[in-house]
Amino acid sequence: MLLSTAFDRTGLTARALWQDRVLNEARHSADPVHLMHLFAISDSTAMKYVHAAHPEKTGRVHP
Repeated sequence: MLLSTAFDRTGLTARALWQDRVLNEARHSADPVHLMHLFAISDSTAMKYVHAAHPEKTGRVHP
């Protein structure tokens, strides 16, 4: 079975799965440097994930 077939069956995309993994890691570690090293992402992207995972620390609480 092709990997794309497995994704098609679940309705997920590889990108959505990756984003969910980064967000989950950000929930466990609010350290953007950790995210940058683990996922090879930029500092601004890491901060976006930290802010999304911990809105109470940024003053921006999402409903």
